[in-house]
Order: sequence, then C-alpha cells, then structure tokens
Amino acid sequence: MNQMQQMLAQAQRMQRELTKAHQELDEKDFTVKKAGIVEVTLKGNRMVSAVKIDAGALSADNKEMIEDTITMAVNEALDEIKKESEAIDERITGQKGALPF
Repeated sequence: MNQMQQMLAQAQRMQRELTKAHQELDEKDFTVKKAGIVEVTLKGNRMVSAVKIDAGALSADNKEMIEDTITMAVNEALDEIKKESEAIDERITGQKGALPF
C-alpha cells in the first residue's frame, strides 16, 4: 500500500471512530444540580431530557431565582458536553480543534 492509500485509510478509520464516539456522546446524560433546587438533564446531543425543581422552592417570590438557576444549570451542562466532545476529537485525532484532514 502506498503512502497516499495509507493516509486515506487512516483518515477513514479516524472518521469512523469519531462518528461512533459522537453517537455514544449523543446518548449520554449530563445532569447538573444547582442551589439544591434545580436539576437539569441534557443528552449529549444537547436536547433537554429533564428539568426538576424542588417543590419547596416554588413560589412567586422565587420565580426569578429559579429561572436564573435553570439557565445556569443548562449552560453548565452544555459546557460539559462541549468539553467532552472536544476531548473525543483530540483523543482520536491527536489534535485540538479541526481535523487534520
């Protein structure tokens, strides 16, 4: 096998590994709890799968605090997903950021 074919085979292998790893990531749950009153779960595909709010926190006086806490929890979960996705890419390609091909 010549060098060009080897490079192409390596690129195809890395693409298969990346696809598989990202499919697994899409199914993974990322759960964040904030302030003891909010729990948010997102899938790795960035879809919210659950939001739980402590019943004791539900009152008109707490509306803004609950909204802010949900926002923080969702953003933290999205950040975790992004970091794990980047780690997958770096582990498989050996590079941070864009693919080497």
